[in-house]
Amino acid sequence: MAAYIFRRLLLMIPTLLGIMVINFTLVQFVPGGPVEQVLAQLEGGGDAFANISGSGGDLGVETNVVSGGSERYVGARGLPEEFIKELEAQFGFDKPPLERFLNMMWNYMRFDFGESYFRSISVFDLVLEKMPVSITLGLWSTLIAYLVSIPLGIRKAVRDGSDFDTWTSGIIIVAYAIPGFLFAILLLVLFAGGSYFQWFPARGLTSAEWDTFGPIRKVLDYFHHIALPVLASTIAAFATLTLLTKNSFLDEIKKQYVTTAKAKGLSENAVLYGHVFRNAMLIIISGFPALFVSVFFGGSLIIETIFSLDGLGRLGFEAALNRDYPVIFGTLFVFTLIGLVVGLLSDLMYVWIDPRIDFESRET
Repeated sequence: MAAYIFRRLLLMIPTLLGIMVINFTLVQFVPGGPVEQVLAQLEGGGDAFANISGSGGDLGVETNVVSGGSERYVGARGLPEEFIKELEAQFGFDKPPLERFLNMMWNYMRFDFGESYFRSISVFDLVLEKMPVSITLGLWSTLIAYLVSIPLGIRKAVRDGSDFDTWTSGIIIVAYAIPGFLFAILLLVLFAGGSYFQWFPARGLTSAEWDTFGPIRKVLDYFHHIALPVLASTIAAFATLTLLTKNSFLDEIKKQYVTTAKAKGLSENAVLYGHVFRNAMLIIISGFPALFVSVFFGGSLIIETIFSLDGLGRLGFEAALNRDYPVIFGTLFVFTLIGLVVGLLSDLMYVWIDPRIDFESRET
């Protein structure tokens, strides 16, 4: 097992390097950049959410520019050439792309991710600042999905074809068909909008006076705020995981060893949880790390926007629109590295759940 882990760790190096090279190369061909963002801000633009909120002006309206200046940047007409060169030097664009990439990777190897171009804060501190929202959505959504879906899936497999199985399958199909953002809007309108009920707050992770609360009230206030966002984030994963659990158990129940165990006089629960459970849950439990990280780091931009939560999903979207390259590449490097490590942990969970699996016999 140690040799397999060592090989997987070595494979992470070219994988991580390849992902960074591809993304860095693509960025070189994307129109715009941080220099253009600064120039847009000088003219009163540059808001990442301006076009979404409708405050960015009508499309097709031309801005008045003065002839002259740098021809490389449309918004730089009329500005001194020295000012443009200072901006390029400030953002590091006075160096060739290869040199910038090598410097970036050298810094990332030392876990130095630099500072955001537009926030005057280190990328590491910025991610930590947005982390509580992502922890909330990722952790609770994943735990609730597993705690509800696994017992429900087992029950559906045991009572396959019954009225209970039919009705719950209908509910699950409807839940799977509803997009998460539409379900979030429905919850917001019904239970937080004030038009029908005002049972939950409409925005934020905690109340404004949260620091003045006692310990118990802080916990209650926290769960009161996250109830609707977590429920909206859980709906799709809950439906998928329930059907996966049911089908996995059905496949195992029909196998010969189950018939043999029943013939020896074992009770249904002893057969189900003593023999079937380990084999059926292999594919489900082993995927827990990957599922958790995907929800945890991917974030949900729409869910965060609807409930006014400032998490990693919104951070990544703003960084991409603003061409905040340190945030884009820094978070990409960290999340890719964590994803590769979690992939290794998923393989190790296979061995932990079923000791019969042996990766030592594999060539790669």
